[in-house]
Amino acid sequence: MKKKPLPGCSVDLADEDSLLKWYIIIDGPQSTPYANGKFHLKFTFTEQYPFKAPTIIFMTKIHHPNVKKDTGEICNAIIADEWGPTLNVKHCINVMRGILEAPDADNPFDEDIAAQMRDNPKEFEKEAIKCTKENAIMK
Repeated sequence: MKKKPLPGCSVDLADEDSLLKWYIIIDGPQSTPYANGKFHLKFTFTEQYPFKAPTIIFMTKIHHPNVKKDTGEICNAIIADEWGPTLNVKHCINVMRGILEAPDADNPFDEDIAAQMRDNPKEFEKEAIKCTKENAIMK
């Protein structure tokens, strides 16, 4: 990942002596409420990797139906339900980019945000932009 980084993404190990905890920064996709934001995530691997998916947490507060607002946890179904040992960190990063590009209100982790997205999409977008500006914009 360091030699061939994905565009719009940086990767660091939390501890150079361990490969089990990674810090990822993903640029918010343009044409989304997350544009111009930098979203910090933590990937935690177990000794069972690659047979078990990593746990992924948004460290940056985000207004998103698939992310638990108070903890940053992602909906387990996003990564773990379809996980297989041939999948890797690049796959996880691409999935995280995908949820930023296309939030899924039909499979939410935060029902209040999902309801807002379904029932009042303009208000959802306004709140997501506000949250991005307050929490994810690097000054």
